[in-house]
Amino acid sequence: MAKISRDDIKVRGFARFKKSFGYSIDGLKYAYKYEQSMLIHIFATILAITLGLICQITLIEWCMVFIAIGIVLAGELINTAIEAVVDLVTLEIHPLAKIAKDCGSAATFVMSVIAAIIGCLVYIPHFIEMLGL
Repeated sequence: MAKISRDDIKVRGFARFKKSFGYSIDGLKYAYKYEQSMLIHIFATILAITLGLICQITLIEWCMVFIAIGIVLAGELINTAIEAVVDLVTLEIHPLAKIAKDCGSAATFVMSVIAAIIGCLVYIPHFIEMLGL
């Protein structure tokens, strides 16, 4: 029996790209619908963008804010994927399953803390200026 290579199955083209884009949207919808943390991150995203508009932050500051937002949202999606794969393998409370889920969650937590620090570094100087302190 002849082996089929991955290159033979991976078809390229616009139709595949369109399907991939759809799968990505499905992932975002799932996370929004079922992951409580994603709702918190979306609220924080809206808050960060609103504060950016109010404070009239610079282009560089916008870049820092959007990089932080992207990293946190991507981290939450990766954590959701890790949890789904672990649940696919076992629904039992296994020590290794717990480690995988806890480390995925911790990674998102670390990203969120760093994003909050970036937010403080960007917005606090603007608040100080607005208050005339």
